[in-house]
Amino acid sequence: METYTIHRRIGEEEIASILRLAKIIERHDGHKALEDHTWIDLVQGGRRGVSGFIAESVATSAALGYVRVAGTGTSWAIELLVDPDYRTDESALGLDLLRQALEEISRSGGGHVHLWVAKPTDYTDAIAQAAGLHKGRDLYQMRRALPLTQRIASRPVITRGFVVGRDEEAWLEVNNRAFAWHPEQGGWSRATLLSRESEPWFDPAGFLLTHIDGRLAAFCWTKIHAHEEPPLGEIYVIGTEPDFAGQGLGAAMCEAGLDYLSQRGLTTAMLYVDADNKTALTMYDHFGFHIDHIDRAYTADR
Repeated sequence: METYTIHRRIGEEEIASILRLAKIIERHDGHKALEDHTWIDLVQGGRRGVSGFIAESVATSAALGYVRVAGTGTSWAIELLVDPDYRTDESALGLDLLRQALEEISRSGGGHVHLWVAKPTDYTDAIAQAAGLHKGRDLYQMRRALPLTQRIASRPVITRGFVVGRDEEAWLEVNNRAFAWHPEQGGWSRATLLSRESEPWFDPAGFLLTHIDGRLAAFCWTKIHAHEEPPLGEIYVIGTEPDFAGQGLGAAMCEAGLDYLSQRGLTTAMLYVDADNKTALTMYDHFGFHIDHIDRAYTADR
């Protein structure tokens, strides 16, 4: 194994090296290595509350690993990249990076920590445990082919696209009531929603709303991953106003979202769902979704 150094300062050369490492990891793992917000942070210089550490080969200065820490106050997210050749019992590189990230969080006041890993392995379980993190939530990524070949929903719905500048407050109220229990989707602010509206993938026509008696009753927000091969259409968020629960609106909006993605030429749909959300899993099973892979959150309090 090559020897490596870990340091905090990340300039243009290091950024280019991290992006090359991400491509190596994508080819090896078969999925995107860097989330969109991480790529933006690297290229544009990061945001307040974001820091990173790079592990570089002493011999070549190539990036062998990278860890990103993002958070403010009481909640922190860690994202970890490790060269596939260094995911072994003989290498401490991944564990060293994780410990650097956790020390940074402690220096910044501590709080709840989560590390999301796509397609977790015995290696990621082992280094997370060694760093003091515990298995938290498992998230299923589910997929199905498009188009739908039969109608699943028990009731039709009339939908329209989200209108920027008009629908924000009504949607926030419904979303936060529908997901009051959810650690990421609940408690959204207007600023959180506006940040999504500024993303290049945001498509208000695919952000479907349905109303009953003049009230927003349910929604299905879709997202197109145009740079995947093949492109994927995602059911990004789907929710029902609690006052209208039990009327089959979730299935109706899912069907509308899948039809929209199919009309855009997509041949594969995907979504994420918590492994313990039995109600949602039952609905998605009826729609013919299958589990493609599992993402896992490792958590701790520092």
